Formats: sequence, C-alpha cells, structure tokens
Amino acid sequence: MTIFDFLDLLGTAAFAISGALFAIKKRMDTFGVLIIAFVTAVGGGTLRDILINADRITWMNDLNYIYVILFSVIFAIIFRKKIGYLSKSLFLFDTIGLGIFTIIGTEIGLQNEFHGVICVSLGMITATFGGVIRDTLSNEIPLIFQKEIYATACIIGATTYLILNNYQIDRDLIHILTTIMVIAVRLIAVRFKLQLPTFYSS
Repeated sequence: MTIFDFLDLLGTAAFAISGALFAIKKRMDTFGVLIIAFVTAVGGGTLRDILINADRITWMNDLNYIYVILFSVIFAIIFRKKIGYLSKSLFLFDTIGLGIFTIIGTEIGLQNEFHGVICVSLGMITATFGGVIRDTLSNEIPLIFQKEIYATACIIGATTYLILNNYQIDRDLIHILTTIMVIAVRLIAVRFKLQLPTFYSS
C-alpha cells in the first residue's frame, strides 16, 4: 500500500467518523447514522469520479472503503462519549478529512492530465461535497456556502501542491506537507475567527 492509498483510506475514516458524529448529534437512528457517514466519506469522491468520467466509481471498485466506513461508524457509536464533546470531535475529524481529500482529488486531477485550475477544483470537490450532501440531507445550510474559511483552505492547499509538484521534491512528502497545510489553514481560521466577507444587508 502506497502513502497515497493510506491517506485515501485515512481520509475516508476521518470523514466517516465526522459524518457519524454529526448524525448522532442530530439524534438520527442507526440507519441514519450509517447513511450520513457513508455520503460524507465518499460523496465528494463519487462526484469527482463522475465528473472525470472514471471507468469505475472508486469505492465500488475497492471494498476496503466499505469496510473502513463500517468500522468507523461502529467506532464512533461505541466511543461517542469517550472522544470528547461531539462538536469538537466532529470538527477535528472533518478537518483531517478535508486536508487529506483535497490532496487526493488534486493528485487524481494531475494523473488525468487536467489543467491546474481543474485539478484544484477537483481537490475542493473531493474534500467538500461529501459535507454538502450530508448537510443537505440533514436540512442544514452547507458549511461550504457559509462565511467560514473552508473551501478556501482546500484551494490554498491544492494550489501549493501544484506549485511544489513542479520541483524535484518527493511526491509522498508533498502529499503530507500540503495535507498538513490545509488542516493548519482551517485550524488557524477557526482559532482566530477568520471569515470571508458576506454581502447581507438588513
């Protein structure tokens, strides 16, 4: 297993736990928890694969994704009271998944020889649209459409990935550094309450 494959499964687990905790917080039943965890984990990747006309949807071609999601849901349910307050745990796992999936999507764009702008877009879609589907199904305004620094963190990380990729730097190192960058930007934005401007007027 390559570092790329490992990060992909790790991101799937992080988003599945995030989705499960979100559903638990919403007091959904077991089936609801499983469905929300599933769409959060693979929704963005599924949309990406459809957009690039992939031969097969990634999770349909590798049952390891299903196993990881099921294990993550069971983990979240069993240890929901031991992994801290739900809101903090939800934020942590969501941020980890955001960082990992941004770079996964960007790398897949490069592998398919798309323009840099498209690669960045695929990174953002992979990282954020599972959450969009999750929020939509839960009757929430998707976080990506609010003023928080969320999709912007993905764009910064993906762009940095493309820049570093032009130099003679180990690919695995680039994966790790840029994933950490996305996570760091997101954490700093929340810590210091950095937000994008809105245009609402009363």
